[in-house]
Amino acid sequence: MERWLKDFAGLTSDWFWEIDAARRLVFLSENAGAISGRTTSDLLGRERAAVMGDAADWTEYHAAIAELREIRDFLFPYDHPDGRRRWFELSGAPVFDAAGGFVGYRGVGSDVTAQQEARAELAEQLRRFDAALENMSQGLCMFDADSRLVVVNNRYCDMFGLNRNVLRVGMTQREIVEELVSLGRYKQGLTVDKLCEGTRTSLAIDHATPVHRELADGRVIAVSHRPMEGGGWVATFEDVTERRRNEARIAHMARHDALTDLPNRVALREAGGEAQPGSAGRLAVLCLDLDRFKAVNDAHGHSVGDKLLRAIADRLRASIRDVDLVVRLGGDEFAVLNAVHDEAAALALANRLIGVVSGPYDLGGIAVQIGASVGVALDADGACDVERLLKNADMALYHAKSLGRGAACVFDPAMDDSAQARMALERDLREALATDAFELHYQPLIELDGDEVKGFEALVRWRHPQRGLISPATFIPLAEETGIIIQLGEWILNQACREAAGWPSDVSIAVNVSAIQLRHRGFAQTVLLALAGSGLKPERLELEITESVLLDDTEANLQTLHLLRSMGIRIAMDDFGTGYSSLSYLRRFPFDKIKIDQSFLRNSDESAEGAAIIRALVGLGASLGITTLVEGVETEDELAAVRAQGAQQVQGFLFSAPRPASEVAPFFDANRKRAAAA
Repeated sequence: MERWLKDFAGLTSDWFWEIDAARRLVFLSENAGAISGRTTSDLLGRERAAVMGDAADWTEYHAAIAELREIRDFLFPYDHPDGRRRWFELSGAPVFDAAGGFVGYRGVGSDVTAQQEARAELAEQLRRFDAALENMSQGLCMFDADSRLVVVNNRYCDMFGLNRNVLRVGMTQREIVEELVSLGRYKQGLTVDKLCEGTRTSLAIDHATPVHRELADGRVIAVSHRPMEGGGWVATFEDVTERRRNEARIAHMARHDALTDLPNRVALREAGGEAQPGSAGRLAVLCLDLDRFKAVNDAHGHSVGDKLLRAIADRLRASIRDVDLVVRLGGDEFAVLNAVHDEAAALALANRLIGVVSGPYDLGGIAVQIGASVGVALDADGACDVERLLKNADMALYHAKSLGRGAACVFDPAMDDSAQARMALERDLREALATDAFELHYQPLIELDGDEVKGFEALVRWRHPQRGLISPATFIPLAEETGIIIQLGEWILNQACREAAGWPSDVSIAVNVSAIQLRHRGFAQTVLLALAGSGLKPERLELEITESVLLDDTEANLQTLHLLRSMGIRIAMDDFGTGYSSLSYLRRFPFDKIKIDQSFLRNSDESAEGAAIIRALVGLGASLGITTLVEGVETEDELAAVRAQGAQQVQGFLFSAPRPASEVAPFFDANRKRAAAA
């Protein structure tokens, strides 16, 4: 028997053992030593619990022997001498002698370390799976090939407001859906059949496209179905309510103006592409631009301006039909897309909207009244090209504004010709810069105390090859609009400084500066380079700005002006008194000179009001230490009136029209002779 056990033990990783009635090991197959890492002589004759260590609880083992029961699969850990913990399993039965007396136990031992580690790994994987399952942000259900529930997580139950006890492993998918429908979880109209059919359809699609289900409480659940190998499927449930709301909000923002919530230019294009005015009507686009809106912003601030824009949007909304569309194009410009019978109807609508917008507003206790101008364009031959209509309406608006405030104008093809001519003028303007087609004319600034020439104002002229000498009133607005004014302004500064450097040292040069120039980050450097290149002293240069320079990006513009003034350059405000905030700017910046607009001089001939304004402005300048100059003096009577009001300097055709640089030196001579004769 022992030989057979020895031979068998050599063929297996198990070993055989035997203990006597005193529980001492009396037999071990030869491989037991190799498995345990101990020699057989060290093990035989000793009690197993003593040699196998105290890592295991031997209570059950001893209890079985005490009761002479079979030992079945007794599992215990064993700290192997190699430092690794192993797991052994024992099975055995009591042995009796011929007389029936108990003599010991005989059995088999197995090294089950691999199996135990595999079970531990599986248990850990199951623990991780359960943790992942319960920590998912999505609900999950797994069904077998018979559509019966295999796995479900708590998130699914929470999502649908189900008690976990309601769901049982083995329930069919239909039974679960029936439970949800009976509890009223789905939006009305979603039946059991529709829901189950939706699952089947989703599973039939190769790619897992989510199916969106609306719940009775307004939430939206995205359900994805993924087939499993061998049959069955996994369904995941994600609450996408907030995502859908955000997507809707983003889509709305992309097509609506943030301030007024009106549709924007994108929405206008889309609506124009879908517009069908019908056989009885024509598609019309009305471009509406506000008059005097900038004055409201200047006088009351942008917050009041924003309130006004919202109020205008509300009025326009309430003044059109549901089938029409009112949009905000940006700034103070709006548009209306609608279907009209004819041009007369479109023009009537335009005039009605002007009246609607022009009514008084109460903006939190601030009374405001503005106006509007409208350009109208209608489609021709049913061609609903909204981009073309918008362009034409914009040209009509430009024409309407040129007619005066509160006007409406319908697009005429001749306006397009005018726009083309304007584009041609822009091309010529750019070419003129490249070919030095500009020249400067100079108008003297006269000191009334002694009638001496104190300086000259540089005025740019454009000598066009076909049109001759062009007034700056024609091309300067275009230069500002196109940005050409930056290069042109730099040329004017350099040319004026170079020519003035050859004049008497007590004669200054005044150069006009636009808001666009001053906003340009390199403007201060341009001025300093012009002075350095010409050798002109900074105190002989005077920069004239209008109020518009300080209306936009005021702080940055003021910083630039302070920098230039700190270097000795004089700063003058042109057209003083015609704006809304001139006096406030005198408090914010120490101007060296104010030029009083000639409109007050014209009024002084007809009423005492103009003379009183000039007198007040001159007095204001004197109290602040600011030089005052009155523009536009053309007659001896006007000169006498200006002298009477106490102005220090004058400028106008009475003394000289603007003249080319070549005529400045003779003018000096003539002025000196006249002064000497006086």
